[in-house]
Amino acid sequence: MLRITTTTTMALLVTLVSGAAWAGLPAHDAGAGRGRNILVVGVDSRAGLSKAEKNRLHVGGKGCDCTDVMMLVHLSQDSGRLSVVSLPRDSYVEYADGSGVSGKINGAYARGGAGLTVKTVEKATGLHVDHYLETGFTGFEKAVDGLGGATLCTDEHLQDENSGLDLTPGMHHADGNGTLRFVRARHILRPGDLGRMRRQQRTVSDLLTRLTAEGALADPVAAAETAATLLKSVRTDTGTSVTDLARIGMALARLRPAQTEFATVPIQSFDHRVPGVGSTLVWHTARSQALWKALAEDRPITGDEDIQPVPETPVADNPAGIKVRVDDGPVASALAAAGFAVTDTSASAPAVRPAGPPMIRYAPARESAAATLAAALPGARRQVVPGHDAYLDVAVGTRQSPVRKVTYDRNVTEGAPVTADHLGCLAGTPRHAGPAAGSR
Repeated sequence: MLRITTTTTMALLVTLVSGAAWAGLPAHDAGAGRGRNILVVGVDSRAGLSKAEKNRLHVGGKGCDCTDVMMLVHLSQDSGRLSVVSLPRDSYVEYADGSGVSGKINGAYARGGAGLTVKTVEKATGLHVDHYLETGFTGFEKAVDGLGGATLCTDEHLQDENSGLDLTPGMHHADGNGTLRFVRARHILRPGDLGRMRRQQRTVSDLLTRLTAEGALADPVAAAETAATLLKSVRTDTGTSVTDLARIGMALARLRPAQTEFATVPIQSFDHRVPGVGSTLVWHTARSQALWKALAEDRPITGDEDIQPVPETPVADNPAGIKVRVDDGPVASALAAAGFAVTDTSASAPAVRPAGPPMIRYAPARESAAATLAAALPGARRQVVPGHDAYLDVAVGTRQSPVRKVTYDRNVTEGAPVTADHLGCLAGTPRHAGPAAGSR
């Protein structure tokens, strides 16, 4: 149950405003620039966790004492739009401590705590941070539990041994433990941080939608109760009080999904190797600058092609990783020119071609790759063949349209600006009443 008594709330208000604001970070003045910017971070630290807690949370191994999750949240000046931008933890930036040293953005916390983290984000983005929220593994778990759990959704079975995630297709109501596993998983589907950050964004969006629907942010008392619950497991800068969070919460409750935007910083290099640092991510100079400029000017980030150009035929998978056998020489050459890994089997093709458009045959669980190939073959039919090998086979029929060039861009596939009404689970996905797998 989310709501707590008014007496308890008033006691928490006094305590939080007078003493619980974290002294590790100086207060920031709201009003620099337009709108309000909030930096939300999750810290990867095992300090103080018992072996039993590590096992329960599935966070074994050594912590880096760094930020594992980082989101820059912008609430517009008129409170009519919310923009949430995920900052990949491996982003290569210069630290704002005057040392001239560059490294992964998540390393700023280890070098100088919350203060340097905020200053480094401000240096990298050119934006002023007005409020700071921080939590760790147990804090995140308690925050989600205190807010009544979260909705998780997937259209594929997700398993990640590292995070302990085991989630069947559909929609699930998860507790804090299950949600932590969902947002931490990095070794599923397309591995890495971009897909993980999209899941984090979807979780935030769904949580906000549910809290709004339940009236948890509907009026000052309800918003204060929710803020007080949150602040029991989340630390803030000295300039952020429960009153600030309650006001922000009430503003969020008035937003429709179309007024809430989510994006990830556009990336130019996904494997920039730095001696002593390792593999890093380098932001796309022009696109990221356009993103920060839009936020500084309090403008929407969705629909801005300076931030994210829209390809004519975007696809979800890299054609270079899709092995294709084609029974027609010219089509095989055109697909190879489009970037697919093609084997020409036209020498052994039947003399009489089947009637109709091309047919793509593939193994189960290769639907995404088949969809990418079909985008290059307009009108192509698709057929799942149990026991099929790793190749996708194309039988060119009597009606073959010209091969279309496709564009694979991970920024578009996994991190393009999108409003919340296009971010949620697929319509018609079955809902499960029980806890999410892996949340027990």
